[in-house]
Amino acid sequence: MTSGKADEEFFKQRGFGAKMGFGERPALIIIDMLKGFTDASMPLGANLDKELAAQKPLLDIAHERGIPVIFSTVIYNDHDQKDAGLWAIKMKGTLTLKAGTPAVEIDERLDMRKTDSLLVKKYASCFFGTDLVSRLMNQRVDTLIITGCTTSGCVRATAVDAVQNGFRPMVVREAVGDRSVAAHDQSLFDLNAKYADVVGLDETLQYMKTVGHNR
Repeated sequence: MTSGKADEEFFKQRGFGAKMGFGERPALIIIDMLKGFTDASMPLGANLDKELAAQKPLLDIAHERGIPVIFSTVIYNDHDQKDAGLWAIKMKGTLTLKAGTPAVEIDERLDMRKTDSLLVKKYASCFFGTDLVSRLMNQRVDTLIITGCTTSGCVRATAVDAVQNGFRPMVVREAVGDRSVAAHDQSLFDLNAKYADVVGLDETLQYMKTVGHNR
């Protein structure tokens, strides 16, 4: 077992962290940037101003280039929260994500357009219990540019499921956030080692400028 700075070199020696690289047909997914998560006064909230600022240029270029954009939100419809399953027992904050409340609305600081897709989910991964695979396959997407929150929760779960379903997960470092710095840092390290490419904002923007349906 290793710890601290020795981790990166140890994993590299063992063959972890190889680059998958961007594909040819990306989609941008903005995970759970809803008011219940971006309002720090809410039970599930945190200050994600920096992450929002990083997502805006990604969203602008996606709109400009005709790259598919998917927003996700978490909404529970059942009065007694039955559709949250055991998660409602483990994480009481889910009680705030009720249908028809401001908490489940996408933060208005993001330019969500009618041409963008809204994916409603109940659990962490954007793939679990949704039609995301079908949506991506229908548009022949091979690369999923991943942003949003939280790094250790829904971002991580989505990235793992993306690679398991044959999509290249590209997690944009500056555009994902968490309530815990420690959880954020460890999740990025682990994702880059095993499941995804953790990429920089500038690198991703440059890539997005070279692809899209409006070339």
